[in-house]
Amino acid sequence: DPEDSSEEVTAAVCLESELQDGQMMEVEVGHHTVLLARCQGKYSAIGNQCTHYGAPLSKGVISGNRVRCPWHGACFNVHTGDLEEYPGMDCLPSHKVKIQNSKVYVSINKKCLMFGRIIMVTRDDLLPYDKTRLSKVMNVESDSILLRRMEFFHQYDIEVWLRKEAKSVDTDKKTVTFDDGSVQSYDQLLISTGCRAKGLDVPGMNLGNVKMLETPEDARQIHSVCLGCNVVLVGTSFVGMEVASYLIDKALSITVIGSSEMPYQNTLGPEIGKVTMMMLSEKNVRFYMNDNVTEVRGVDGKVKEVMLKSGKVLPADVLIVGIGKFLCCVSLLQYMRTNVPDVFCGGDLATFPLAMAKNQLVNIGHWQMAQAHGRIVALNMLNKQTELNSVPFYWTVLVGKTIRYAGYGEGYTEIVMKGTFEDSKFLALYIK
Repeated sequence: DPEDSSEEVTAAVCLESELQDGQMMEVEVGHHTVLLARCQGKYSAIGNQCTHYGAPLSKGVISGNRVRCPWHGACFNVHTGDLEEYPGMDCLPSHKVKIQNSKVYVSINKKCLMFGRIIMVTRDDLLPYDKTRLSKVMNVESDSILLRRMEFFHQYDIEVWLRKEAKSVDTDKKTVTFDDGSVQSYDQLLISTGCRAKGLDVPGMNLGNVKMLETPEDARQIHSVCLGCNVVLVGTSFVGMEVASYLIDKALSITVIGSSEMPYQNTLGPEIGKVTMMMLSEKNVRFYMNDNVTEVRGVDGKVKEVMLKSGKVLPADVLIVGIGKFLCCVSLLQYMRTNVPDVFCGGDLATFPLAMAKNQLVNIGHWQMAQAHGRIVALNMLNKQTELNSVPFYWTVLVGKTIRYAGYGEGYTEIVMKGTFEDSKFLALYIK
């Protein structure tokens, strides 16, 4: 084999006699698929995935110096990779080819691979947005909570595919198949699909005015339907309590149903839970703790009553379900890698080693931690080996008061208090 420079990956892909003029084939160089073509006695090599929907160009048609995509007809110059007919999005990379001892060798430049194409895919119809604001400021315009405008993604050549859902991943072929039938190849893959709100498995959940909070549109609908109404809210998670707080001066009445003795019992502990419950109770929010919904009853297709396990019957015009998230967790190795080569995972989906907890595998659904995951994944994708050392942090806002939490207190045996609950100014230390 020819000697490889430090910047190139070179491979013998076929014999010189294997391709005739006007023929092409898919070959592999350093785990990357390449289209090898022969035109007018000259070999050339370009990327094999159409830049429109990822179709394999080797399944298309070559005519003169052009290869035409088999799906939607985009055309590329087989010598230069230039896009010569749309609907392709970009040109293709072209690679060096040389003949030696009757063998065809193709070289790929590693620098080109390192700073390659970035594609973000989401089934949402919005650019990435600040989801933490949905339960705090619910009557919000989508544009006002975008993390970045489209100009940013254009400036850095980041492709964002909206309203497109991944259906399967082939880790051998390194491809992702989407709901529209398109297939996209990848060199490295990050799975960060987050999690979904959990519903109630009880009769009546299909009635009108049963709401769950996942998107800005959900938030706007909840704001609208709750004005001047009797609202029942299931769940005393951070999101559930924030929604109750937001609705205090908007709904006619607010009733919160919790399955534990106190809000936040498993996270902040009963002492802090009691304080937060008192904060909302003083604003006429009613709590039914250690209870569960057994049935939702309606009239004319809309919610009218909520039945509890305790036998209580609550009048309700709107039922909001906020009982946590449905998770399908992926356990990670170091550096945010999965056990599949070149596949990374981050965000709510990831169970990852937490440095401050002696690398105990944890699942932490915090905004700050998801941001840290993204940075660590990017560095490791660029072969800059970096461990995650972030300390978990999150915050919540109730009736104008902010509670901030730092660290990882699971398994604590004692709480040491500085300041007083009564003044709503305190520091709680979770000790083990």
